[in-house]
Amino acid sequence: MDYGIRFPHLHINLSHVGKSINIGGFTIAYYGIVIAIGIMVGILLAAKEAKRTGQSEEDYMDLALFAIIFSVIGARLYYVIFSWDSYKDDLLSIFNLRQGGLAIYGAIIGAVITVYAVAKKKGKAVGLMLDTGCMGLVAGQIIGRWGNFFNREVFGGYTDNLLAMQIPVSAVRTTQDITQTMWENVQTIKGVAYIQVHPTFLYEGLWNLGVLLLLLLYRDRKKFNGELFMLYLTGYALGRFWIEGIRTDQLMIGNVPVSQLLSGILVVTLVAFDIYKRRQLEKQKINN
Repeated sequence: MDYGIRFPHLHINLSHVGKSINIGGFTIAYYGIVIAIGIMVGILLAAKEAKRTGQSEEDYMDLALFAIIFSVIGARLYYVIFSWDSYKDDLLSIFNLRQGGLAIYGAIIGAVITVYAVAKKKGKAVGLMLDTGCMGLVAGQIIGRWGNFFNREVFGGYTDNLLAMQIPVSAVRTTQDITQTMWENVQTIKGVAYIQVHPTFLYEGLWNLGVLLLLLLYRDRKKFNGELFMLYLTGYALGRFWIEGIRTDQLMIGNVPVSQLLSGILVVTLVAFDIYKRRQLEKQKINN
């Protein structure tokens, strides 16, 4: 396999980007390392936000222990369910996470269920815990997407824009992700065949950075508990809707990308609920 990754228009040429590191005879995938870093940063940010808002940091440390487990389970189940043909003949491969295969929406579902259960057990406000936790969640997503960079996955179709990325054909996880247009624009550099693609993992990371900044700016203006989480989920879904449309490795229901469909439903539902909630609050003010 060839290990180069190039961004030709940015004049960036990374000649050797490995997929793993060997420590003491153990091979550790960079994908896993990046995900772990994202989780740690997310936990620290959520704990810091808890302290800022007068909540117990320990509650969020406790929450993190369960949320990590159930988010990973949710992310893997979501991916496997919608990629069943890839696993049905080798069920043990379901447990092999080293090559990727975690779906963010599955992780979000797992995290929300965990927050609800922990909040109810501790007698805390679910909406407040979701507002606090979503800060860490989106920060973890920003970092975690770089795991896809090391795995040469989560890319879009052919492009020649400023951020266009070139990766060797031999490094792509499956040639099914390479479209006809990509094949027609393959470039051979020093004997290595490269496809040129949209770095959608980068697009999503930058979009999520914008979502995080929006949350930080709006957090002191929120009207009700749960609003920040709704803002996060709406913002994320908006970005995911257009990004999913240019990816070549979507999870599908028939001819429709699963995550694009879910994103559209979330945006419409959350915007409608936010309007409803704000009207209810206005009515309460008038009645009082």
